[in-house]
Amino acid sequence: MPSWELQTDRKDVSGGPVRAEPWEAWMERLLRQADRVGQEGEVPVAAVVLDGEGRAVGWGTNRRHRHQDPLGHAELVALARAARIRGSWRFHDCTLLVTLEPCPMCAGALVQARMGRVVFGAGDPKRGALGGTLDLSSHASAHHRMDVVAGVLESQARSQLEGWFRQRRQRPPEGRTSD
Repeated sequence: MPSWELQTDRKDVSGGPVRAEPWEAWMERLLRQADRVGQEGEVPVAAVVLDGEGRAVGWGTNRRHRHQDPLGHAELVALARAARIRGSWRFHDCTLLVTLEPCPMCAGALVQARMGRVVFGAGDPKRGALGGTLDLSSHASAHHRMDVVAGVLESQARSQLEGWFRQRRQRPPEGRTSD
């Protein structure tokens, strides 16, 4: 896994070094995982939860079709695994990275989990709930506010998803399953 290193060419207002946030390195890794799950027939989405020290404490890929689980979204799989590993459902000091903007179900779960930050690759103008169609991170009903970083390696993430759906549409009807 990528290391969290100091980026010494940047300085904060006090003049000291600023710790680089390696979102791109994590997103590259997630895109590789998403590609693998896409080859297995799932929508290619992958997620990871990082603790406050930058360690991966939960990870997941979509598994709705494989497990016939309507809750099998990558974000929820990663969140559940992280809760078991940490022994807590509160994630104030954590960051969730995911290749696609979370849907309303996943964004709601992230608010409920008090996630500190969410970083995503491709925005979802049809179903996205962290800025796409609505923004649950700052909605009046949200009892928790989380930071959102959108568009990390967005073109690669979008291209991966568009390619996967294009390939699905080209398959004969008998080989398709409803997404």
